[in-house]
Amino acid sequence: MTTLPRGFTEEQEALVVKSWTVMKKNSGELGLKFFLKIFEIAPSAQKLFPFLRDSTVPLEQNPKLKPHATSVFVMTCDSAVQLRKAGKVTVRESNLKKLGATHFKYGVANEHFEVTKFALLETIKEAVPEMWSPAMKNAWGEAYAQLVDAIKSEMKPSS
Repeated sequence: MTTLPRGFTEEQEALVVKSWTVMKKNSGELGLKFFLKIFEIAPSAQKLFPFLRDSTVPLEQNPKLKPHATSVFVMTCDSAVQLRKAGKVTVRESNLKKLGATHFKYGVANEHFEVTKFALLETIKEAVPEMWSPAMKNAWGEAYAQLVDAIKSEMKPSS
């Protein structure tokens, strides 16, 4: 029995594109909110980030957190927006290998991806409450699941 790859429908794509168009202009603040939610849910996740381990400043004031959070949020959303057009997750090939190797190196586990998914969906829900619906939640969830699968496929020691 062969399993077909999961689909990302035209309707899902439209919901993701529409919401990302609204969120993009505020991606810095939303990225930071996204990461603060992750750490609120799973405080121990902070130790996965070398720049947070010995930091004595509050998370929201850490000079490296917002740029990192913004780049992760934008990469996640950009990946979701182009998923259907490309037919697969596209972040530059070198980036996908690097993402996989980095996640492997720091011991990122399935639970971390689950917490991140919850935090991402909550951040989007709060960012576009007038657009939020079960269909939008499913669309973003599917896009995130495909990105995670792509990262996990590269989670091995860097060569």
